Amino acid sequence: MTVKLTIFDCDGVLVDSEIISCRVDAVELGRIGHNITAEEVARRFIGSATMDMLRTLAAESDVPIPADFRAHLSACTARALETDLQPIPGIHAALAGLGGAICVASNSSIKRVEKSLQVTGLYDHFSPNIFSAEHVEKPKPAPDVYHHAARSMSVLASECLVIEDSTTGVSAAVAAGMRVIGFTGGSHITAGHGDRLRAAGAFTIVHTMADLAPLLPHA
Repeated sequence: MTVKLTIFDCDGVLVDSEIISCRVDAVELGRIGHNITAEEVARRFIGSATMDMLRTLAAESDVPIPADFRAHLSACTARALETDLQPIPGIHAALAGLGGAICVASNSSIKRVEKSLQVTGLYDHFSPNIFSAEHVEKPKPAPDVYHHAARSMSVLASECLVIEDSTTGVSAAVAAGMRVIGFTGGSHITAGHGDRLRAAGAFTIVHTMADLAPLLPHA
């Protein structure tokens, strides 16, 4: 295939944020009576929009979610990312040799994505081509954000290659008509996750950025 655009998910692909977010989610949900571990958050909700997670948990329990809890969770996560966030090992080298256009398409808020990229020194690689589920009607697993990215970059879906770490994201990219590489190099990844990504539609699985680099278009 001819790849004109490589689209990266952000959390768990460019930055090693998912393990941080899951820990914050578990602690703060516990404070309001939803007892859940970071491991369960990771297994069930990585790749999902925060509101989808909160709606699911509210539906499963008699414990209500406060109206301002999403904003509270976002603020707590932002503080943790500011101090603890690191880039995925090897991502700077992988991007340095990349050819063709690149962009980010994430379920996270645009503010969080931009801040994460700034903290890890990745912002200049992608700006201004940073797209969020906030820009579209439906978050992943709907294909909307991937369609939006392709249109914004003036390429066809068939000309896009997506790098994703979640089954939600893989499903979204496949639904958009794009080929997807599953990435399992984040600290949050558990045994069998690569198999789940492949079952969702990833055509291959890579474990490190060194493994990924040869599969990307080169300058």
